[in-house]
Amino acid sequence: MNASDENRRAVSPAEDPAPAEDAAAATAPPEGPAPEGDDAPAQEGRSHRRRQRMPLWLDTLVTMVVALVIAVLVKTFLIQPFYIPSASMNPTLLEDDKIIVSKLSPGVFDLERGDVIVFEDPADWIPGDVTENPTPRVRLMMALSLVGLAPDPSQDHLVKRLIGLPGDHVACEEKGAALQVNGTTLEEPYINPETPACQAAFDVTVPDDKVWVMGDNRYASADSAYHEVHGDGGFVDESDITGRAEVVFWPASRWSGLGDGTDAFADVPDQP
Repeated sequence: MNASDENRRAVSPAEDPAPAEDAAAATAPPEGPAPEGDDAPAQEGRSHRRRQRMPLWLDTLVTMVVALVIAVLVKTFLIQPFYIPSASMNPTLLEDDKIIVSKLSPGVFDLERGDVIVFEDPADWIPGDVTENPTPRVRLMMALSLVGLAPDPSQDHLVKRLIGLPGDHVACEEKGAALQVNGTTLEEPYINPETPACQAAFDVTVPDDKVWVMGDNRYASADSAYHEVHGDGGFVDESDITGRAEVVFWPASRWSGLGDGTDAFADVPDQP
């Protein structure tokens, strides 16, 4: 018998069978406590993660802070809500309407004639300071403005319709006449139908970096035309524009978009 025959005989199950009981014992899990082996680190890691779970109060606080940061970023760069305090934009906007303003215009998107825009008071168009004897609404706005969730009421914002861009020639021949832009007479379906388009005669060319704005309720709006004829200067700096009003979102019965005004300017040439 050679060595290879001896090796085969040494492992032959026919001659040296392994007891079934011994094979089962070799593969059965041990009884009793888990050994201090490879599974111990995994179990310790799971226990460690359970011990490191954030307390409920801290988890709630972090969630609130993250939500606040997101709200501030949205308000700063994307959209901002405003409410309408007067009748100067009737019938398009009524008192106490809430609107959403896109801050991507001007900037990412250009403004167009006919857009409804919100802008900071350019030259004391709004008399007085609402923060001297604030109402509950103003107090709430003052608090929200500290974290960027509302406009600062001390800055005063107005809402009007954009009529003239830089370089445009805007004119009214006389009180009660139709408005003209770059020589084109406008039909303005958005204005108060009970009053004419012009509350006074004027003839202006909009300077660079300025715009000309008017309220839809022309005879109840201290707008560019009103301030121009009263010698106060009627132009608004483009840098003062907060954004373009996109939609009335409250009350729900008033929900509507605000983009139809540009149709009235479809035939207006870019140059006078």
